Amino acid sequence: MTTTRDQATHQRMTTQCGREIVIGRLPFTGDGHPPGRVTLDVGLRSYDRDEAWLSLAPAESRRLAAALLAQASAVDGGAPAGIEVTHAGGEAYAVAVRRHVLLCDQPADAGGQDSAPTPTELFAASLAACVAFYAGRYLTRHGLSRQGLRVSAEFAMATDRPARVQKIRLLVSAPGVPERRKPALLAVASHCTVHNSLQQPPEVGIELA
Repeated sequence: MTTTRDQATHQRMTTQCGREIVIGRLPFTGDGHPPGRVTLDVGLRSYDRDEAWLSLAPAESRRLAAALLAQASAVDGGAPAGIEVTHAGGEAYAVAVRRHVLLCDQPADAGGQDSAPTPTELFAASLAACVAFYAGRYLTRHGLSRQGLRVSAEFAMATDRPARVQKIRLLVSAPGVPERRKPALLAVASHCTVHNSLQQPPEVGIELA
């Protein structure tokens, strides 16, 4: 299933079977139009007769659920100011970041459906993406191409308690960067926001609402 956005309030999805789905919310209110409504348009295909119905793979179902949860959150109180995570069935969770929705799940051997990365994988991916962003900015600032810029990441879990990531290794590939620029590129990439936050951990408070 692919997902695109044609408006700030709508998401379009195309399933593996070719069915187009549009998830959104009513753009108007007033008499006859109750406020706070999420909309789901499954479209019509040539083979539809008296009804239209969806046939979704498990992963597609979770992505649709994530999109619906994001729209419901927007209807309830607008786009979340920060990050909001809601249950999307099984071991899957929808992560709403402004108008964007991510999905996380667990592999089958951990009770999930492996429909999305795990939270820990997203953690490592966040670091890799931040390093890539800073590296890309450095290249642009010095008139160098971002073509081929790639950051690979691998991590290892600690073998003792508490459960945690013990080590992360990142490999930055930037073809065409002159040798004389490589030390500076590495220095800039090593001081991205996420890496800085790991080097000097923030205070984290977890409370019950």
